[in-house]
Amino acid sequence: MNYAAALEAVKADARYQRNLDWGKPRAGHPEGTVRAHIAEIEPNLDRLAPKLSPLEIDKLRLLIHTHDSFKAEAEAGVPITHPASHASLARSFLAEFCDDADLLAMVQYHDEPFALWRQVSSKGTYNQERLQALFEAIEDWNLFLAFNIIDGCTTGKGRQPLRWFFHEIAGVNHPRLCDLRWTDQDIITD
Repeated sequence: MNYAAALEAVKADARYQRNLDWGKPRAGHPEGTVRAHIAEIEPNLDRLAPKLSPLEIDKLRLLIHTHDSFKAEAEAGVPITHPASHASLARSFLAEFCDDADLLAMVQYHDEPFALWRQVSSKGTYNQERLQALFEAIEDWNLFLAFNIIDGCTTGKGRQPLRWFFHEIAGVNHPRLCDLRWTDQDIITD
């Protein structure tokens, strides 16, 4: 799979271009548009690059440009797995250019760690089955965690959800969580 070529095809697609200027400043996204969000998080990839392979960088660029690219067409308030969620729409779009099942799962579940944190912050607990399902859905946890750092370290987002998630998975005994190279120490704070 040529991820750089897939990214160029995504960027050239009229649907992607149409959706870039959707959005206005709001909680979590004071930058407003999808285009501005991409511009804000691309430097985060550059900061993590010394710990990434060129292939991982290409995959992460593809995630950066597709994960929120269908918010303009999404139905508000639906679950992450609903066909009309921004994540499901982005996954369907990406599937036209990329056959990497793990990247497709990452686009689908990129907001799941934050959703689990919201459950904890509002109820004091979270749905353990959702976390287990996430462990099964994502194969490359180093790539997934790198993307969560990239996407979660912006001006409008607090770092507590990321810190909570890293601490929550730190003690989990799961074969996909072996040899993680990312910890809460990698969270970008400035």
